[in-house]
Amino acid sequence: MSTLEIRDLQVAVEDKEILRGVNLTVKAGQTHAIMGPNGSGKSTLAYAIAGHPKYTITGGQVLLDGVDLLELSVDERARAGLFLAMQYPVEVPGVSVSNFLRSAVTAVRGEAPKLREFAKDLKSGMDALSIDPAFAQRNLNEGFSGGEKKRHEILQMELLKPKIAVLDETDSGLDVDALRVVSEGINRFRASGETGVLLITHYTRILRYVKPDFVHVFAAGRIVEEGGPELADKLEAEGYEQYTKASA
Repeated sequence: MSTLEIRDLQVAVEDKEILRGVNLTVKAGQTHAIMGPNGSGKSTLAYAIAGHPKYTITGGQVLLDGVDLLELSVDERARAGLFLAMQYPVEVPGVSVSNFLRSAVTAVRGEAPKLREFAKDLKSGMDALSIDPAFAQRNLNEGFSGGEKKRHEILQMELLKPKIAVLDETDSGLDVDALRVVSEGINRFRASGETGVLLITHYTRILRYVKPDFVHVFAAGRIVEEGGPELADKLEAEGYEQYTKASA
């Protein structure tokens, strides 16, 4: 069973300290929600783990099954079993969704899936996410609505089958119907109990569909409170002001 261990992680952007010692362990079968106000460092954590060059690691470790991801390239982190669903996926003109997904699966597995098997898995995943079959031939993220982008990220996750999935504000820009469909996709992914999920969000609405095991409150670049699902209800009722004032 896989384990992601974040140990005293410190991250800077253009010499400005953003993360100030984050400690967090996510095990297979667990769903951890990270909540906090804008600018608290939630997305910085996601992108730093994934290896975005904008973020400079100034201290700490990120271990996936004992391997320090910070010593690996971005593609090596993906092959090691890490997945990031981005808040703002980039557009890639000229590359179709189906070609991108098959290339991604090939890169992670180390060998190309059989066409018939891949086509079957792709159709099944698209059907489950209520995605039109024509979507597979569209250019990657080009002209996609917010809901289409997020459904595609979940489709990608389900096909790649990572050990640990980091979902950065997957509920952003979704209407009620799209939120339900995307949440059902996340729940399917974690149903096996063999994967871990780190879900980053501002709001509790997605947590009504995707029940977390643990909730962590981020403020000023560190975790300032931890608890179970009841902590999300407290945040919904009281907001983040008490944490931002304490961290000022």
